[in-house]
Amino acid sequence: MIEITPKQRLLDALNKKRVDRPPVICMGGMMNASIVEVMNSSGYLLPAAHDSPEMMASLAGAIHEQTGFENLGVPFCMTVEAELLGSTIDKGTLACEPKITREAFPSVEKVVFREIDEMIEAGRIRTVTSATGSLAARHGHLPVIVSMTGPVSTAASIVDPMMFYKQLRKNPAAAHRLLEYVTTLLIRFAEESVKAGAAVIAIGDPSATGEILGPAMFREFAVRYLNVLTEAVHRLGTPVILHICGDIERVRFLVPDLKADALSTDAMVNLAKLKEEYPQVTTMGNLSTYALEWSTPGKIALQTRKLVEDGIDIISPACGLSTSTTLANIRAMTGTVRGA
Repeated sequence: MIEITPKQRLLDALNKKRVDRPPVICMGGMMNASIVEVMNSSGYLLPAAHDSPEMMASLAGAIHEQTGFENLGVPFCMTVEAELLGSTIDKGTLACEPKITREAFPSVEKVVFREIDEMIEAGRIRTVTSATGSLAARHGHLPVIVSMTGPVSTAASIVDPMMFYKQLRKNPAAAHRLLEYVTTLLIRFAEESVKAGAAVIAIGDPSATGEILGPAMFREFAVRYLNVLTEAVHRLGTPVILHICGDIERVRFLVPDLKADALSTDAMVNLAKLKEEYPQVTTMGNLSTYALEWSTPGKIALQTRKLVEDGIDIISPACGLSTSTTLANIRAMTGTVRGA
């Protein structure tokens, strides 16, 4: 009997094929596992690895080896696109992720639309794609996941967020123009990532929640551009994972409209119930990151086993891991799935 590789298992799960057990992954971007314990033991450190393709690839490899997550995920932040588009970034420290310190534009109307093909050759997109190529060549049995920031969150990272949300209502035409622009950039990022060897594209769009936007604007601005991006990635022959933060209850009825191949949700969402309601949706998640930081390996194993028994298709943390999360807790999670 031929043993299935982690890459094939994940691709089969995303393509709704029968698998022997769920994959267990941590997709990168806003949901990465660059915890302090892994960095200190491997010697591959942030913030240096944000800017070095070699260090980025090496850290991704160390995360896989030490945690048991069955993928390689890059980058380790949500600031690649914002920095490229002109926002000021603090690259953070070993224990603190990068953050935006100043958005590039005061309002949607003031955004400067630069040539996208020129931008692709600048900034850290080439760092990510170079690391992706190295990882894909070095680890052919593992899926390389390139994680990018979703359209609404990218837009809200280059325009003052409060102003951006106001202008969704007050100037929707300008907001659509901005979202079309950033979505085009994200499509080009995805194209270059797939060309480099990415097996999966993951999208994290934490600013596009039902709690923030409400159902009407979630449909008009989030679903629309997420689907444009997803369908472009599908044309490359590549599956898409989408993570939406927060409580999805207000926009639950719109879940079937999303074209992504798997939906990752926060810990407060009952994935078993969502799967029962929408059996066509491939569910991913959603082990509490609070529990992963503060609980014990025994309790983590029990919670993980419950997700597996509930039939969740892909097991992963529910959101971004704290850098102080212990390897013991992560290994309890991955070991439970891999032993299922």
